[in-house]
Amino acid sequence: MKLIANLLGTSLNLVTVVALAAATVVAALTRHLPDHRTLANWEPAVTTRLYAGDGTMVGELARERRLFLPIGAIPARIRQAFLSAEDKNFYAHPGIDVASIGTALLSNLANYGSGRRMIGGSTITQQIAKNFLLSSDRTVERKLREAILSLRIDQTYSKDRILELYLNDIYLGRGAYGVAQAALTYFDKPVSELSVSEAAFLAALPKAPNNYNPDRQAERAVGRRNWVIDQMRQNGFVDAAAAAQAAAAPLGVDRRTPSPAVAAADYFTEEVRRQLNTQYGEAALYTAGFSVRTTLDPRLQEAAMKALRKGLVAYDQAKGYRGPVARISSIKDWPSALAKLRPLSDVPEWRLGVVLAAGKADAEIGLRPESTASNGITPAETIGLDRKGATWALCRSAKGKHNCAAGIDGVLTPGDVVYVEKQEDGYVLRQPPLVQGALVSMDPNTGRVLAVAGGFSYIQSEFNRATQAYRQPGSSFKPFVYAAALDNGYAPTTLVMDAPIALADGAGRTWKPKNYDGRFSGPSTLRVGLENSRNLMTVRLARHLGMDLVADYGKRFGIYDELEPYLPMSLGAGETTLLRLVSAYAVIANGGKAVTPSMVDRIQDRYGRTIFRHDQRRCDDCNGADWTGQEEPVPVDDRDYVLDPMTAYQVTSMLRGVVERGTARNVGSLGVPIAGKTGTTNDEKDVWFVGFTPNIVTGVFLGYDTPKPMGYGETGGGLAAPIFIDFMKIALQGRPAADFHAPPGMMLEAIDRKSGQPVPEGTPGAIIESFKPGTAPCMSGCAVIDGFETASTSATADPDLSPELREKLLTNGNGLY
Repeated sequence: MKLIANLLGTSLNLVTVVALAAATVVAALTRHLPDHRTLANWEPAVTTRLYAGDGTMVGELARERRLFLPIGAIPARIRQAFLSAEDKNFYAHPGIDVASIGTALLSNLANYGSGRRMIGGSTITQQIAKNFLLSSDRTVERKLREAILSLRIDQTYSKDRILELYLNDIYLGRGAYGVAQAALTYFDKPVSELSVSEAAFLAALPKAPNNYNPDRQAERAVGRRNWVIDQMRQNGFVDAAAAAQAAAAPLGVDRRTPSPAVAAADYFTEEVRRQLNTQYGEAALYTAGFSVRTTLDPRLQEAAMKALRKGLVAYDQAKGYRGPVARISSIKDWPSALAKLRPLSDVPEWRLGVVLAAGKADAEIGLRPESTASNGITPAETIGLDRKGATWALCRSAKGKHNCAAGIDGVLTPGDVVYVEKQEDGYVLRQPPLVQGALVSMDPNTGRVLAVAGGFSYIQSEFNRATQAYRQPGSSFKPFVYAAALDNGYAPTTLVMDAPIALADGAGRTWKPKNYDGRFSGPSTLRVGLENSRNLMTVRLARHLGMDLVADYGKRFGIYDELEPYLPMSLGAGETTLLRLVSAYAVIANGGKAVTPSMVDRIQDRYGRTIFRHDQRRCDDCNGADWTGQEEPVPVDDRDYVLDPMTAYQVTSMLRGVVERGTARNVGSLGVPIAGKTGTTNDEKDVWFVGFTPNIVTGVFLGYDTPKPMGYGETGGGLAAPIFIDFMKIALQGRPAADFHAPPGMMLEAIDRKSGQPVPEGTPGAIIESFKPGTAPCMSGCAVIDGFETASTSATADPDLSPELREKLLTNGNGLY
């Protein structure tokens, strides 16, 4: 009896010691345990998505690409697949699965010393504890802390909430977090459309996404997927027939391929990203899950890139062939050597290739594969390039001289890496142009930017010449000088002297601006001066108005932040961006109202709440409770006027003359009412054309990134206007024909275009001119504005002017057109 008592006492003491030891261990493990209650406020990092105006997704911004879905929006098929693969007893256990842990322990003991990776038997709740609150260390202490947290989590949250956290947080490869993003990434479809086979594949990935990568480990991926399907069958989620059908299906995994229009939108989306980053900060931009509806028109964006590239390539090829983009030393293993080179992937019609053989009449080109076969073997493809496809390249450009070869072998050598483009009648040799340019198109009535082409290729250069390049606009600034005159009592028929000018610069030198053609025509109307882009008339007009007023108009239209009040600035010697210049022309196009350019229509947060809207027009009755036959409500446009509507119409009429009779006559081939202005700076370093209809305004710029002459005789009308024409052919499709209408009160009279005097309607050389009330054409003996009646007039009479600015000003005005 005493022995039994001793044994009981010893046992009790032992149990007490063990209990105390266990309590001590638990206390130590839980002393600094993370607070599991923070999961209640968890907001996952969600992808910010950019959408075009038509709803097409054009970009994603994220550190973790994730689309959050509440558990009620996740189909049962997806939940069943993941439960079968990861935790079949999820809805039954208290956060840890003792049976699974025992099975894992026995398996690890059996495999001890074999080098196999240990398995943990973790539940979904334990994975939540590890991923959200703990580290991934594979230690006993971490597993014990994980188990304690899992029990607490299971007591605090519902099973559905825990599963929601898991299915939205789990990493599933290819940069995709959560099942919603993975469905788009692997199958380009929402989770609601996934089949049993596709759901099972996603459920196969959490353990080790790289081990089941469908691109590199297709067989292993199929095997793991089929195991998940069989688990779904055993758990009663699918019957045997459905399981067999799913297991027999191919993986069906594909990469999302953007449409050509989306692929052409890199410059646009990057500019939007920069603006959002400035407004909201980087952390919010990449984690807050904004839904950004941009102003992009995909059709016009694609047309913009095509038109700009066509113009840049045409100019560049006319200057001659410069040689290969690279060289391959040995062509024995050319496919692998070529595969290492990075092509211009955003110019998909161009293929990178290597010259394998070259003769006088043709050459053999080995093409870089567009993709690598799943078995790792790179397919080889060769094409023929005949003389017709390389004719433009037979003359090579070196040190400003052309050396022409008799055959293709005179310019191409085996090992040369070149670009080729497939056309209907064969391949054509291409080379990335050195010259760059930009195109911007905008709705002048709303400021919505419809398309932005910032250069030849975003892969080649991310610098956006539409928004980041500050260049001299040259003569494309002149309409704003003339607008200042018309706003201040002048008329389109006002005569200004077109004659030589010589002005001291205040530092011992002389400024002698010239007209582009070197000629002058005496007294001429403002209309003729703008239509023919006469520099001498513009300088005289600016002098007569006062450069302070001209500078004010440059700032008023948003072209410049500040404009120095020197006469050469009237000829576009200041620097601005294409976007700012197009926005200024939009004011003229819409009748004088202020325009705020925008690339974003609306921004919503992850909960669908609108946090930004570009359209700020007031609409008092748009949210009426019911309709009782009243008129349809109209938003109130209460924007300020930057320009008198009558002045805007007069400038528009004169700019139509630029297209009909002046420096941009080729634009008239579009066959619709268009107003516009060319611009060419000194030594042809920059060429421009900005044109508009009542519904769309588009500007084009060309020039080298480091400004240098583009060649004598190159003008905005010859280089930029053809790009404008190519783009507008697409932009005008589907748009109703529209004409410019004079505002109420404007007087229209027939006048002689050159003299500005009234003539009978129908007289040769007569046009219908517009006049404001209180103004009229001069009948006879009209005064001629000279602007230089004062002998002390100086071009840059400022003793503090920097030598650099003085030099720029004094060389301005000798080649503007």
